[in-house]
Amino acid sequence: MAGASLPGSAQLTFRGPGEAFLEDDLIAREPITLFGNWFDTAAKTEGIQEPTAMSLATATRDGCPSCRMVLMKSWGTEGFKFCTNYESRKGGEMEENPNVALNFYWAPLHRCIRIEGRIEKLGSTESTQLFHARPLGSQISAAISPQSQAIPGRNFLLEKEAQLRDKIGDKACVARPENWGGYLVIPERMEFWQGQTNRMHDRIQFRKRRLDDRVDGVVLHAGENGWVFERLAP
Repeated sequence: MAGASLPGSAQLTFRGPGEAFLEDDLIAREPITLFGNWFDTAAKTEGIQEPTAMSLATATRDGCPSCRMVLMKSWGTEGFKFCTNYESRKGGEMEENPNVALNFYWAPLHRCIRIEGRIEKLGSTESTQLFHARPLGSQISAAISPQSQAIPGRNFLLEKEAQLRDKIGDKACVARPENWGGYLVIPERMEFWQGQTNRMHDRIQFRKRRLDDRVDGVVLHAGENGWVFERLAP
């Protein structure tokens, strides 16, 4: 059966040779500063409504993967933070297997950032702060939802929402559930992908340096803060 054409598949903005993403154009020789530069551009770009949206891939102990979208709450030299229900599917998988992957994709810029690393739970105090920074409706949703579990219907949630709203009255926040909190992804590998119309995409990967790495300045380059970087074929 012939496949149908996908909308937008041939609508990439042309990027000429002068717009290629080259090693000489790196604003830093470590990925965190570069992430910040790309993220700031995405946040200011028309058509990108949620620059913090990222896919989160997790896996079970025996390697069966799953993937979903979450929102990044903050980022820095320590890594990338997000929040979820500890008892959700992803929470259970992260408990079994701390290896995770993130993916940001900003279509109007034809840019993607892939991040691989290990997960750590944030402390109770920081999780509570993040919870109460959410809008009231989001706090209520997190408090009442048995995330990833089967429920009898939408009314099940609506009834629980009404009960909680009656309970809190005029309060502007609810107590953080013990099964909800933040995570930190500590990156070990980060790839910056710049799409090109001719499919000669630019891919520059940073990864933590290994003892057996041969940094030759041709294929593998020395970075900063324990990182090395290399160009990958598209």
